[in-house]
Amino acid sequence: MFGHFPAEMEASLSEALEIVRSTLQSVEIIRRNSLVKPRENWYAGPSATDQHWPALEGYLENEKRWDPDAIDSIDRSSSEVVSLLANPTQEQFRCKGLVVGYVQSGKTANMTAVIAKAVDAGYNLIVLLGGVTNKLRAQTQRRLEGDIVERHRHLWQLYTTADDDGDFVRPANGQFTMPVTGRAQLVVMKKETNRLDAFLRTVERTPTKVLRSLKTLIIDDECDQASVDASNRDNSPTRINEGIRRIIRALPAVSYVGYTATPFANVFINPHEPDDLYPEDFITDLPRPKDYFGAREVFGFDPDDADEDEGASAGKDMIRRIPTDEVAKLRPAGSRAQVTFIPEITAELEKALLWFLITCAIRRRRGQVASHMTMLVHTSPNVSQHTRMADAIRAWLTDRAKDLAAATGEYWGRLESVWEDETTRAPLSAQDERALTPRELTPWLGEVLEELEVAVENGISEQRLDYTNGAKTYIVVGGSVLARGLTLEGLSVSFFLRTSQQYDTLLQMGRWFGYRFGYADLPRLWTTGDLALNFRALARIEDEIRQDIAKYREIKGATPLDLAVRVRQVPGLAITSKAKMRHAYRTSISFEGKHVQTIRFDHLKEHIVSDNWMAAERLVNEARTKGVYEEERRFFAGVPLATVRRFLREYVICDQHMDLRKDMLLDYLDKATDDLASWNVAVVRTESGQPSKRPLGFLGSVPTNRRSKLAESDEYADIKALMSKRDILIDAEKTDTSKGASWADLKLRRPAVPLLLLYPIEAESKPAPRNPSRTGQPMRVALDAVGDLMGIGIVFPGSLDRSGGYFSVELDIPTPEQLEDDNTDGSSASND
Repeated sequence: MFGHFPAEMEASLSEALEIVRSTLQSVEIIRRNSLVKPRENWYAGPSATDQHWPALEGYLENEKRWDPDAIDSIDRSSSEVVSLLANPTQEQFRCKGLVVGYVQSGKTANMTAVIAKAVDAGYNLIVLLGGVTNKLRAQTQRRLEGDIVERHRHLWQLYTTADDDGDFVRPANGQFTMPVTGRAQLVVMKKETNRLDAFLRTVERTPTKVLRSLKTLIIDDECDQASVDASNRDNSPTRINEGIRRIIRALPAVSYVGYTATPFANVFINPHEPDDLYPEDFITDLPRPKDYFGAREVFGFDPDDADEDEGASAGKDMIRRIPTDEVAKLRPAGSRAQVTFIPEITAELEKALLWFLITCAIRRRRGQVASHMTMLVHTSPNVSQHTRMADAIRAWLTDRAKDLAAATGEYWGRLESVWEDETTRAPLSAQDERALTPRELTPWLGEVLEELEVAVENGISEQRLDYTNGAKTYIVVGGSVLARGLTLEGLSVSFFLRTSQQYDTLLQMGRWFGYRFGYADLPRLWTTGDLALNFRALARIEDEIRQDIAKYREIKGATPLDLAVRVRQVPGLAITSKAKMRHAYRTSISFEGKHVQTIRFDHLKEHIVSDNWMAAERLVNEARTKGVYEEERRFFAGVPLATVRRFLREYVICDQHMDLRKDMLLDYLDKATDDLASWNVAVVRTESGQPSKRPLGFLGSVPTNRRSKLAESDEYADIKALMSKRDILIDAEKTDTSKGASWADLKLRRPAVPLLLLYPIEAESKPAPRNPSRTGQPMRVALDAVGDLMGIGIVFPGSLDRSGGYFSVELDIPTPEQLEDDNTDGSSASND
């Protein structure tokens, strides 16, 4: 019509056309966080015609005032999960996946976004298994209704409500209804056999035509709890596990996705049993959220240089120790004493209460009046103790409120003392608050005392934490219901005695993790020294597992089935109940590519300290005669495996290690003899260190290393870290650690030979003077051992992703006697 355009215009039109085409193309969902079984790419992210996700996105932005970066992160991660579900346009499908988050990190937000996008994409029956208690189920129902359903209420059919008796029952017509295009049906129910049976009967009574039209998404919240088969036999699963399996079998088109922060039990499911709940199709490890306050912040990380770094790597100085003599005043010694035991407000509990009042006043001064503020008190699993503790706290507040509000009297003086101690150990973050005094907080402190409520939350309490009608200031006393799933909004102070022999249970108890916008300097945790040290060890193990998941994502062709084998190879992974780990006996374990170190010592047991030093003496002397001593580089080369094995058999590893066991080491050495036949052995020393009090074989007195212990240590010493990065290169050609290089990168420079490191440790080992610029870090104290200690580190050759060479050992599984009975607080499904 217009004839030929000039070449310049043709080029411009072509460029414009390409821009238009690119905007119309589907956005590719990059599965950067997932390990996936090969499948079709059917979902490319939200479309212009979607209804539920745009509404949820707007709600988060405009009403909840979420940060745009946080919304963008939820958008990307939820799109990745939806892309891994089965395509709902198919007539029949069965998909099983697992999403791993962090404790209190916003898993529910991701879950909610996944539901919104899945419904937009064509799923029309959403089933959410919301924990094992009425309270958790109701909390989840309220969250879904508030975040999604109420945005387009006319597009949802609800089979359950947020009422106490609002759990799933068979509908009046006994069946599910024919789905309507653009609409969805919602069920939020407990993982309890009666509910699962009612749901299954409803499915079975639903006409075939309707059933074929249902595209079901089952989301299993806290999927490591109750869902995993904990029976002793493969052909007789537990009732809840069997109930979920039967529902999945009965539905012609279903995607099942488990959500948890502790996936250990889930990866111990037998992956070769197709009917079970192993996540065979995908495993997604959600990225660590920005501004997340988690185990790394609280309990620290392994330093690059254990000689110099005694501060930052140990985490924040927010842990306060409850002395052993106080524990007896806070909880009964046994079940018989529960009937008559009356808990006391001990000195440390009083400090915790006073600090909570201070934190609430500070937050109000910072303009956070409209925010929730909560303290957790968790001292006993027994429900009668919860009520008595709550009564004691109420009486304490009543007796002292008048003086505290008026800034007078004995207890005002105690509040000032707590203020001085806490703000000295962990200064307030705002520079203009450094000169603040408690007296300046009295206007807000009076408000706190007026608004404060003491609530009891357990499996049978009639009270309900209600964060929906205005800002709340709570002191919450409770049991297991507080240790898993239930969100405590605005948590700043935790007083925590409950413990567990299981890693997954222990990690779930970390209610103090989460987001602390505007008050990250205020949280404190009062607990026992043992529990604090166990959390530190657990933080290291959890980080290692996440690193392994990330590593296997990078292996071409790796699937969730591969991860089933790899994750089980973490030494000492005694992290869930014995029944859930029964398939672990069929798997393998390996130290290949790993480095291990002793960080806990029986420093007060003279015979162990002496025997370990003598074992090292014998090793050094034998290494000299049977190996080659590289005097310039100070290590022995070519030391026979038999010599190293004899030393490890004689050496006593402190039994408080959660992830290092002598029997596992020896078993691995015995079965990997071909690869470990010849060793390098080195004595790591600091030239400025004090000479050892005893000779180390032919080397004589050697310079020792200084390793102070964490203040929580008592009967044993926890030094947090023994090895430095440079140590693993002691027998390498190039020993430069290249600041920023990872441990894995440095191991690649090593010869393919196992390395045993001996660390003579000075008995006194006083901590370095605290750097004024590093306030807010945990206290360290002098080691004060009965003699110079001998620590060991081992660097094994190989890489984590190398196939073959994996060896079975018996895992360290707690006995039933070691495991606490969680049902004593009435929070089990049968009692709720």
